[in-house]
Amino acid sequence: MARFAAFLRAVNVGGRVVKMDALKGIFESTGLSDVESFIASGNVVFSSKGEKGLERKIAARLEEALGYGVVTFVRSIDEVVAAAAHDPFPKREAARFPTYLVGFLSKDLDAEGVERLSRLSTREDLFHVRGRDFWWLSAHHQARPAISPRQLERALGEPTTLRNVNTIRRMAERYGAISARRSSGT
Repeated sequence: MARFAAFLRAVNVGGRVVKMDALKGIFESTGLSDVESFIASGNVVFSSKGEKGLERKIAARLEEALGYGVVTFVRSIDEVVAAAAHDPFPKREAARFPTYLVGFLSKDLDAEGVERLSRLSTREDLFHVRGRDFWWLSAHHQARPAISPRQLERALGEPTTLRNVNTIRRMAERYGAISARRSSGT
């Protein structure tokens, strides 16, 4: 069984509070195992026999259980580790910006989406795209962004969810090490 992470959009923000035990139960009722939440912000790690259709399956079960849609982005733990290791901005530059985020998409961003996103770039908001993930370095605090979520999703042409790069790095450190031990049999 492979390990995956689901990044849920708009869970435990905007008044939509879901207790982690309830979230765990929803995932388990979907047929997933070894379910655990990582920080109470819509990050769920689990095991599954395969990845095909997981985003749709999880999103449908969440909507059924919660009564509202939850856009879901699934990555293998190896993909989380790769996202954590990918550091597209020079360390000195990243250190002077208060906000450094990783964004998740449901599919690779096409050339038009990359172009629209690049139009949002300024000296204070820098973007980098790789496949279905993107990195956003901002001089603005996440609570007061210069680019609204609506502007960002309009540029991307689809929904997204964002996580602080440090959260992704902590997930990679914790679950990547577990995954490596499991695959080596230790």
